Amino acid sequence: MTDTVGVVLAGGLARRMGGGDKCLIQLRGKSLLGWIAERVTPQVTRLVINANGDPTRLRDFKLPVVPDSVPGFAGPLAGILAALDWTRDWMPHVEWVASFSGDAPFVPADIVARFHAVREKERAELVVSSSGGRTNPACGLWKVALAEELRHALVVEDMHKIDAWTARYQLATAEFPTAPVDPFFNINRPEDLAEAEALAESHIGIGA
Repeated sequence: MTDTVGVVLAGGLARRMGGGDKCLIQLRGKSLLGWIAERVTPQVTRLVINANGDPTRLRDFKLPVVPDSVPGFAGPLAGILAALDWTRDWMPHVEWVASFSGDAPFVPADIVARFHAVREKERAELVVSSSGGRTNPACGLWKVALAEELRHALVVEDMHKIDAWTARYQLATAEFPTAPVDPFFNINRPEDLAEAEALAESHIGIGA
C-alpha cells in the first residue's frame, strides 16, 4: 500500500439539510462520518477530518480535526489544501492525500488502491473519481507537493471550482460501477437520507 493520508471533507455548511454537521447525521444508527471512517481507515496510513468550528464535537472519532486555512468557507479545495498542509507538517514522508466527501457513506473499500493504480498507469499528478458518467471531483487523490500552487489558486486567484484547478495538471479519472449502488451517492437533502436508508437496508455489506 502506498503511504496515503485520507481526509474526510466535512467543512461545509449543509444548508439544504438545515445547517449543522451533515457528517454527524445518523444512517441506520451510525453517523455518516462513522460509515466513511469504517471503510477508508484500513486503506490509508492516517485519516483526518477537515471540519471548522469547535473540534471537540468530533472527539469521539479520535481523529485529528484539521480546519480550513483559507477563511470564509472556501469549499472543498480549501479542505484539500488543509489536508495537504497537515500531511506536510505531520507526516512529511507521505506524498499523497486521498479525499472523501463527508456526505457520501458508500465509498468503496478499494478506492485508494484504485486511485493509485490509475495514477501509476497514466502517470498522473491528480486523480478524481467517476461513476455513471458523472465525475466526483471532491473524491480524489492529491499530490502533497502541489500545496503551494493550490494555495495560490485559492488565495490569489480566488479559484474555488475543483475542475478549474485540476485542469492545469495531468489528471486521471478512476471509474467505478454504479451497481448495486452508486458508491458516490451523497446526501444533500432529507429525501436523500431516506433513499440512503433504503439502499443500506436492501444491500447488506454495501460499499464493501
